[in-house]
Amino acid sequence: MTAPAEQKLGAADIAALVRREISKGNLQLHDRLPPERVLAETYGAARGTIRKALTRLEQEGYVEIRAGSGTYVAHKPDRTTTDAIENATPLELMDTRFALEPHVCRLAVLHGRHTDFDRMEELCTRMEACTEDPVGFSEADTEFHRALVDSTRNGLLIWIIDQIGNVRSEDDWTRMRHLTLDAQTIRTYNVQHRQIMNAIRTREPERAANIMKEHLETARLSLTRASET
Repeated sequence: MTAPAEQKLGAADIAALVRREISKGNLQLHDRLPPERVLAETYGAARGTIRKALTRLEQEGYVEIRAGSGTYVAHKPDRTTTDAIENATPLELMDTRFALEPHVCRLAVLHGRHTDFDRMEELCTRMEACTEDPVGFSEADTEFHRALVDSTRNGLLIWIIDQIGNVRSEDDWTRMRHLTLDAQTIRTYNVQHRQIMNAIRTREPERAANIMKEHLETARLSLTRASET
């Protein structure tokens, strides 16, 4: 397991990288992960960040943290799923998100609770504080979209969005993220995220879905321009 060069990693990034190693079979069922100290050195991150990443992976069922023993792989990858993740392009990812996430907004309106909305509100505030911090923004952005699908209470949708998260950890996506996430783009995304949140909180499903479409179209256009450079 190695960290991408010259890139500051947050907990979501590290979780995605470890998840990818598990999905590829480089870390297999019952393998013991390196200690937190070693992972912190490997990824150039604080041990607290490593702890957050491992806790996230445990919640997702990828690892098991055993007190006094270590962290062990608890997930056996599906080869078909792994191939689809490895071969997906950033633009294919955006098309898939466009097919799913507007309806996720509608379901969030139907099934979301005040605690879900408060969590999304908190993440909007975090993203708005990261205009000059693409890595921090990307981490909060990933959490925002995960919190959004969590609020639907739909286990299958949550699983599918998790697979999308795995694609976002692939090298092509990471490279595109660094090409597209300048301060102005982050400001635009922040306005759209806040508008989505407000529409969901005020129980306007079609308005939330339409703003999500606009948000994803904006992201897709940024990716298209970046891929042409």
